[in-house]
Amino acid sequence: MSRQVHKASAIAVAATVLTILFSADGSGAAAQASQPRPVAQLPAMAEPAPLPQFTAAPLVQATPADTSADVDTAVDASEAPHLTAATLAGLVAAQPTARDLSRELDCLAGAIYFESKGESLPGQLAVGRVIIARSKSGRFPDSYCGVVFQRSQFSFVRGHSMPGIDHASRGWHNAVAIARIAHEGTWRSPAEGALFFHAARVSPGWRLARVARIDNHIFYR
Repeated sequence: MSRQVHKASAIAVAATVLTILFSADGSGAAAQASQPRPVAQLPAMAEPAPLPQFTAAPLVQATPADTSADVDTAVDASEAPHLTAATLAGLVAAQPTARDLSRELDCLAGAIYFESKGESLPGQLAVGRVIIARSKSGRFPDSYCGVVFQRSQFSFVRGHSMPGIDHASRGWHNAVAIARIAHEGTWRSPAEGALFFHAARVSPGWRLARVARIDNHIFYR
């Protein structure tokens, strides 16, 4: 009987020990499970790009560089022959041909031809400039033809016409060239500003300011 009691006691003790052991393992697992797990580190977020900064200063657009100095400003000698002619004769030679003259230039050239075709080129230019000065003076008709055909002014005028002209002659070519030069003012006349002239062989006794004598004409203003 006592042996059975001791055996039962031994079994009970062993059961108690096993119970304690199993309880301790369970408590350790539970404790381990209840411990906080380390949280995985998320990758650091990139810093946001800075917002653009605006100012109140006005925006000034750059202007293109001035290239006017690079422009070729050379003048064609055929368009402005007076820029290269050293003499009045050279300028006359550089003038275009006599074709397609306006009526005004034709009147001017005709007056130069009949009044001074035997004179030097400066003398012819002076005659042409007198006609031009008259047309601008307000004291005579305001056109070249009006001045040339004004009554009792030029002895070569008959009625309202001129005698025939040899348009192939050197005299006509020179008269046309001088008319262009006088009209454009590309050569200064030695009698600039004169409004009157007469042949040197006569003496009308005009009370006018004498400007110059050129060849066989005397010029006054």
